[in-house]
Amino acid sequence: MTKNITDNYYVKNILILTLSLLLILFTQWIKVMKYGEKGPQITTYTIIGLIILGVFAIIGIAIQRFMQCCPIKFVRDFPILGWVSITSLVFCMMSTEIVKAINAVDFLSITTPILTYAGISVANKLGVLRNLSWKIAITGVFVFIGTYLGSASLAQLGLFLANK
Repeated sequence: MTKNITDNYYVKNILILTLSLLLILFTQWIKVMKYGEKGPQITTYTIIGLIILGVFAIIGIAIQRFMQCCPIKFVRDFPILGWVSITSLVFCMMSTEIVKAINAVDFLSITTPILTYAGISVANKLGVLRNLSWKIAITGVFVFIGTYLGSASLAQLGLFLANK
């Protein structure tokens, strides 16, 4: 019974990952349609880059699952995103071809599915957000204002230093 649950875990994650990679490819294709030759193109390197990103994610998921048996709490609780990032960093340091392939995938095409999944996950937890009380809304407003003002200040400083 336990093996079946583990198998379903990997199948579910691989299906979500496949859907994500296809959504990234679709988003980049839409940008090709919109911008033509000026925008990002879909090449063999793009497909290879998507496959490499998928492999990094699968390795990160497997490492995180394997580390659940570790007696050290920090290692056991380390998030999947951290394992995927470490895996990506190690492999990208080993080969410039991997970096070239990943660079062929448009960054904004990657952010679209990530933000979509983030929005869905927040929408699924609206009940939890309601229980946090109204203070979370005030905190959010200050975070947004602080981020905006910080970005605008840095941009203004950059323009000032560039004499523009």
